[in-house]
Amino acid sequence: MKFERLLETYVALAPKGFQSFRMAMPVWLREKLFLKDMLIKEIKKIDKSFDSNKLMFGEHHFSHAASAFYASPFEEAVILTLDGVGEWATTTVAIGKGHELDIIKEIHFPHSLGLLYSAFTYFIGFRVNSGEYKVMGLAPYGEPKYKDLILEKLIDLKEDGSFRLNQSYFNYTTGLTMVNQRFVDLFGEPTRRPDTDKLTQFHMDIAASVQAVTEEVVLTMTRSLAKEYNIPNLCMAGGVALNCVANGKILRGKAFKDIWIQPASGDAGGALGGALAVWHKELNKPRAVNPKDSMKGSYLGPMYEQGSIEKELLDCGAKFDSVTEDEMIEQTSQALADGKAVGWFQGRMEFGPRSLGSRSILGDPRSEKMQKTLNLKVKYRESFRPFAPSVLREDVTEWFELDYDSPYMLLVGDVRKDKRIEMTKEEESLFGIDKLNIKRSSIPAVTHVDYSARIQTVHKKTNPKYHALITKFKEKTGCPVIVNTSFNVRGEPIVCSPKNAFKCFMGTELDLLVMGNCLLKKVEQNKSLIDNYKGKYELD
Repeated sequence: MKFERLLETYVALAPKGFQSFRMAMPVWLREKLFLKDMLIKEIKKIDKSFDSNKLMFGEHHFSHAASAFYASPFEEAVILTLDGVGEWATTTVAIGKGHELDIIKEIHFPHSLGLLYSAFTYFIGFRVNSGEYKVMGLAPYGEPKYKDLILEKLIDLKEDGSFRLNQSYFNYTTGLTMVNQRFVDLFGEPTRRPDTDKLTQFHMDIAASVQAVTEEVVLTMTRSLAKEYNIPNLCMAGGVALNCVANGKILRGKAFKDIWIQPASGDAGGALGGALAVWHKELNKPRAVNPKDSMKGSYLGPMYEQGSIEKELLDCGAKFDSVTEDEMIEQTSQALADGKAVGWFQGRMEFGPRSLGSRSILGDPRSEKMQKTLNLKVKYRESFRPFAPSVLREDVTEWFELDYDSPYMLLVGDVRKDKRIEMTKEEESLFGIDKLNIKRSSIPAVTHVDYSARIQTVHKKTNPKYHALITKFKEKTGCPVIVNTSFNVRGEPIVCSPKNAFKCFMGTELDLLVMGNCLLKKVEQNKSLIDNYKGKYELD
């Protein structure tokens, strides 16, 4: 299907796109068209008796929809999927009831909200398919000055939320870039070169503008769907569903009573959706609805027992203390209270793009320096990037304007007004990145410049150890919130094994590494094991 879409697009727009065609087609003809044969060959290396008729292929957006609905806590729901592009579909609406799931509406390539956002990601100078979240993080530093221009020239938004993109401004159908010269002329500045051009107020205003347009599209769409189908529940998946700012506004808009977003909303979640679709849709198996959801907190990845952790650490030449769980919680919470940056490695790894308290870097949210320290000295990335708060579910309403489960860090809410620090007139007059160093609340390390926060509610049932750590930190400080970011540096995936974690620990300025019941202090490690990460990896 994707091959069909590519071929039809090239034929329709010929002779434009020849260079892109010349680069893409050999890959498809050599590898992707024969993917089924390759899979069968590799599987038979493991199981010679494998029946090739058992191999099934799911449609991209149906897999997204299945991952959202079948894992959700709803018996019935509207399912909205939005991403760049699957086969032909870029946006789909489905209805799920029991174990039945049917797609009823689609928007097709080249009209795509995901590709619109990616076009601006490219224009701002970030990497497409990995830098979109940077645009979302940059947006609060700007003003949506170009929102009306985008709605007038680039996207035709209808009353029901459907839309079409004006392709005369884009180059992604047949070219090697996302936008063309007409797009550049529209906004009056060239595409930013990340290696030489600094981020300016213009780029922040552009980010704010495309974010505002994205929010308007999804809000218009969800209001229309709620009115049309009169179903109280909404499920979401696809890359655009990771836009937690837009998700927060859908929730506050109350068009739907409840919403649930697949934590692995990107293409990784398609594997889960494909499996669930075969089980429920193809094999007609009944579905048992879990009132919380069926994702087990998204802690579905590999785990390591204490003995395995100790063995890998010894193999690495690490120095560590093995303590009881109570002592581990006590020492880790004290280190956080003392302003230390902590690597936290516990239980099963998270499934999806967010670290949720199993493969995390933790810090004290009360520290005015913690955001900058973690960005520049641990993550080795741009200083403007915000961090998420992990907060005890039972305490979330005391600190944030949110009274809703957000275990997967997919909803944005504001810090409560009584926790905020009002800016002076001088501070309010600042623009852009100058706002970064202003203390905006009693938890400045997780408070964005617009007083928002990407909230993770921590639940005792799904992650008891992480819940115990934050509880102990609260006992020491009065604050039931800690900083949580993914355990990696730029250019690297999130750590999976104890060996990965130790390497990252030794290559960054983390103070403490906690793996299972093992405690590792940086000052006690052999300096010859240090791996200098700084400047080693490209910006992602």
